Amino acid sequence: MTTVDTHFTIRARERAEIKVRGSRFIASVAPVPAKEEAQEFLESIRKEYFDATHNCYAWRLGPSGLLFRTADDGEPSGSAGKPILFSIQKFGVSDVVLVVTRYFGGTKLGVGGLARAYAQAADEVLALCEKVAVTQTTAVRVFCIYEDIAAIKRLMSQMTTRYDEEYRDAVEFVAYIPQSRVNEFIAQVTAHTNGRAGTVVL
Repeated sequence: MTTVDTHFTIRARERAEIKVRGSRFIASVAPVPAKEEAQEFLESIRKEYFDATHNCYAWRLGPSGLLFRTADDGEPSGSAGKPILFSIQKFGVSDVVLVVTRYFGGTKLGVGGLARAYAQAADEVLALCEKVAVTQTTAVRVFCIYEDIAAIKRLMSQMTTRYDEEYRDAVEFVAYIPQSRVNEFIAQVTAHTNGRAGTVVL
């Protein structure tokens, strides 16, 4: 289920290849959390296919996919990077980088033909990918006495993506709460323990 705190990425790297009028188009995609990792993946593809005619790419990052970059790598402007990005957007994922490597086959495809070929290669590799949800969370530390453990754990099961617990003189939890529900969670902790439990946003 998609919420304001959730977006989708892909589980693992994938690769697909198509041929269009003699040219090979090899699409490689990877999940990346930041542009540094996107750049590292791009460099690894450039080294792997050092003799290729072009290594065109797009990456899209962030919960809303608002951080992105495209490159045509010597192909006519707009014929490669943008179609790749459009495929990523169409698939509904972010935090991914997709590189399409081309080995020229001797027949020019024209701008329209190139755009279709790059989009098709991108579509092919994304079709192999498993989408996974990523939830943006905030860590909240909760301190409570032993008598309030049951109430706190009920709240944890309803409102957290996960939590850690540590038992000492008092009980300490670190709860990971979807960002949009942090204030609600803190209010519920206070209400369910009559103000005995304490919270700190980490």
